Amino acid sequence: MGKKLLLSFSILVLSLVGTGLWLKGLIPPPQNHSVLAQMLPADLDYLLQRPAESRGKILAVVTSTGTMGNSGKATGYELTELSRPYYVFTANGFDVDIASPAGGEPPVVIDKDDMGPFDYAFLNDPEAQRKLANSILVEQASAADYHAVFFVGGKGAMYDFPDNPAIQRLVRDLYDGGRVIGAVCHGPAALANVTLANGEALVAGQRVTGFTNDEELFLIPDAPQLFPFLLEDRLRDRGAIFEPGPAYLKQISIHGQLLTGQNPWSTWAVAEAMVEALGYTPVPRAATPAEKTVELLLAYEQQGLALAEKKLQQIATQGEAHIDRRLLAMHGIVAIMRGDWGKSLDITRLLAQAKKHETR
Repeated sequence: MGKKLLLSFSILVLSLVGTGLWLKGLIPPPQNHSVLAQMLPADLDYLLQRPAESRGKILAVVTSTGTMGNSGKATGYELTELSRPYYVFTANGFDVDIASPAGGEPPVVIDKDDMGPFDYAFLNDPEAQRKLANSILVEQASAADYHAVFFVGGKGAMYDFPDNPAIQRLVRDLYDGGRVIGAVCHGPAALANVTLANGEALVAGQRVTGFTNDEELFLIPDAPQLFPFLLEDRLRDRGAIFEPGPAYLKQISIHGQLLTGQNPWSTWAVAEAMVEALGYTPVPRAATPAEKTVELLLAYEQQGLALAEKKLQQIATQGEAHIDRRLLAMHGIVAIMRGDWGKSLDITRLLAQAKKHETR
């Protein structure tokens, strides 16, 4: 009896080890960041499409807050939520100024796992870094100088965007002037407390989005105590028609001149939608592996596994960059943490198929 139990236990352990190794084999190693860190703006062919003449100026606003409340936890603006729109606007003929509530060099959050060629090129861009180191005081920015404003995300925005009189004035003046207003992730906090001349909230009756309660509380369970408010709650309280999408996937809302994105994975789409709102067709840009992965996951969320598998097949036959299997695996892990084992198994199946496509 003892030998049979020992044999059964040994088989179980070997099976688990084998499964673990198989799953580990589905996830590729991280990008070579030492190579990526050498990227320069001149290496981005995308920027070569910039029109010869400037189409005007766009103001990007970042937070000056470097600590999350009294927690002692560091925060700031999210680099990828500035670098990518900065280059989208630049490639499409706009000059970009950078402002912040306190002026000077703002605190930054850099998530190495999210960094790509555009983000490293931005870090190596002398002009962009000069603008950051000397960011304009928001109170010194005039709406008359800009065709649009873009509020960059980052948890720090929850503290110094909502009640800043200069930000409220800037937003109100741009809105009254028919200019374009964009924001992503926590950036829409800048819009939360803006009141128009008629006494109504700017966002009242407007379709908007931003970092959702679901996304916030999953990452930071004590967010209600840490932040002045939850962004989704505040926007709803101010009368906004809040449009949440699936967690950690692309979702943008467009209501006239107001364009908002739910999270970092919405950044490219918001920036290019702003270019369209300004009356131009965005110059062509190859989708990144992360963007392809987000589209794959959106297909899964909206249409199920079978159609997601077809989407994966389409991506594989396009002959361009493959999906980001590390990002796909992350969503599988999130599904496990949420107790959604069925979704996790489906994502594992997509991972296995993605690897097979890449090795053919």
